[in-house]
Amino acid sequence: MTQKAHCPGFEQNKTLKAIVCKCPACGKEIEVFSDELDRFKKCSGCGREIDPGQCRIDGKA
Repeated sequence: MTQKAHCPGFEQNKTLKAIVCKCPACGKEIEVFSDELDRFKKCSGCGREIDPGQCRIDGKA
C-alpha cells in the first residue's frame, strides 16, 4: 500500500474556511479565506480596499 503524497503545506491549509464578503461600494462578492481576515483585499469590481475583518456574515437557518 502506498501513501498519498500531498503538496508542501497541505496540513496547515486543510482547515482553512472560505467566506464571501460583499464590497460595500459596488456589491461584488469577494472570497476571503480564514487566514486572510487580517489583510485588506482589493475589490475586483471597483478597486476599493476592503477590510475582511469588518465583513458581516449572514447565517441562514
